[in-house]
Amino acid sequence: MKNEYMTIELDRYDRQIINILQQDGRISNQQLADQVGLSSAACWRRVKALDENGVLKKHTTIIDPEALGYDLSVIIMVSLIRHQQDHATEFQAAVKDYPEVLQCFAVTGDADYILRVVIQNMAAYDRFLNEKIFSLPGVSQVKSNFALREVKNDTAIPVE
Repeated sequence: MKNEYMTIELDRYDRQIINILQQDGRISNQQLADQVGLSSAACWRRVKALDENGVLKKHTTIIDPEALGYDLSVIIMVSLIRHQQDHATEFQAAVKDYPEVLQCFAVTGDADYILRVVIQNMAAYDRFLNEKIFSLPGVSQVKSNFALREVKNDTAIPVE
């Protein structure tokens, strides 16, 4: 496993492999090898090394939330009463278990946390706030911003 403070040296083949996998995670090893100009075995070894060094973090499929009835996308800014470690620890543990929360960032600025949430409708959002977020100890303020439309949503990291 990769040390979180280490950076791995990437050559042009590694960068090509990463860029292709970011666009199509289901590509076969043979197709990947053909596209980057390596043998199948050499390509497999490189993908395995990228995996083992923590460069490839997770293999997943991206789902359209609206196709499953999640019509609201909300950015929530949460402030805690005080910067007490127990409140922060409890908050972080709780939001990790909430399936509606796609991302949670501890941030600087006006809020302590920013959450990205997908949810079915306004009634479900009201329940989510009252039954989950407001029930957490230390939550003092919540500001919600509702997305009107998605302008960009990309998961690919620029690799040059």
